[in-house]
Amino acid sequence: MRFTLFGASGMLGHALVRELGTEDLTALSSRDADLRDRDRVESAVRDSAPEWIILAAAYTDVDGCESDRDRAFAVNCEGAIRVAQAARETGSRLMFISTDYVFDGKKGSPYETGDVRNPINVYGESKARAEERLLRILPEVCIVRTSWLFGRAGKCFPATILNLAAIRPEIAVVNDQRGSPTSTDDLAAALVQLCRKSASGIVHATNTRNCSWFDFAKEVIQLSGLQTSVKPVATADFPRPARRPACSVLSPASLHAYGIQMPAWQDALQRYLAGARTQP
Repeated sequence: MRFTLFGASGMLGHALVRELGTEDLTALSSRDADLRDRDRVESAVRDSAPEWIILAAAYTDVDGCESDRDRAFAVNCEGAIRVAQAARETGSRLMFISTDYVFDGKKGSPYETGDVRNPINVYGESKARAEERLLRILPEVCIVRTSWLFGRAGKCFPATILNLAAIRPEIAVVNDQRGSPTSTDDLAAALVQLCRKSASGIVHATNTRNCSWFDFAKEVIQLSGLQTSVKPVATADFPRPARRPACSVLSPASLHAYGIQMPAWQDALQRYLAGARTQP
C-alpha cells in the first residue's frame, strides 16, 4: 500500500515512519511540503500518488495558537483543506489527525464521535473548523481524534516531568483536567490498522483509561523509582494563555467498531520509560 505522510518530523510522525517501515512510504516534513504552500502540497500528492494520505502535520502549540490565530488557521485548517483538495484530485484516501480539544470538556462523561464540537481555545477551533470542511470536501475522509500524546521523539509530558524531577524536590501539577494519555507508538499502529480497514468518518483513538495530569505525573515518578514529590494544584493556580477542557476523555466505541483495541495508558507509559532508559 502506498502512503504519503505529512508531518514526518513530528512526534507522531516519527512513530508512523517506524510503523510504515515496510510500506511504500513518502514521508514529508514541513520543509518538504509546508501546508501553507498550495503548489508544494499539490505537487507532493501528485508525485507520490498515494492510496492513503496521513495528515499528521499541525501547529500544535496550544498556547502559541492563542497568540497567533492566523498561523493556527493557516496550518491546521486551510492547510488541511489544501491536502484534502489534492487528495480529491488524485483519488487518494485521507486520514486527518484531530484532537480532543474540539470539545469544551463540560460533558462529564466520555465524548462520542457525534457529540457537538464546542472548542474553548484557538487550537481546538482550528481543528474543529478543519473537520467540518474536510467532511464536505471528502465525504469518505477518516478523521481520528486523539489526546495527550507522548512519545520518543520531541517534547512530551513524561519527558518534562523527568527533567523537572532531576532538579526539583517537588513538582506542582494540575489535578482538575482529565484525559487519556496516548502513546504515539500505539496510536501509529491503530492508524495503520484503520487505513487497512478502509475506515471513514470520525474515530476516537486513545490508550484506554483516563487520569488527571497530576495522576499522570505521579505514575511517571513512581515507575521511574524517583523520590520527587508531586503536589496537586488547580488549573486556576497556573493560568495559561489558552483554556483547557476540564474533562476531554474520548469514548473508544468508534475504534472498537473496527475491531481495534489499544492498551491502557499505564502500560504504554511503562514501555515509553523502558525505552527512554535504554537510549544513549
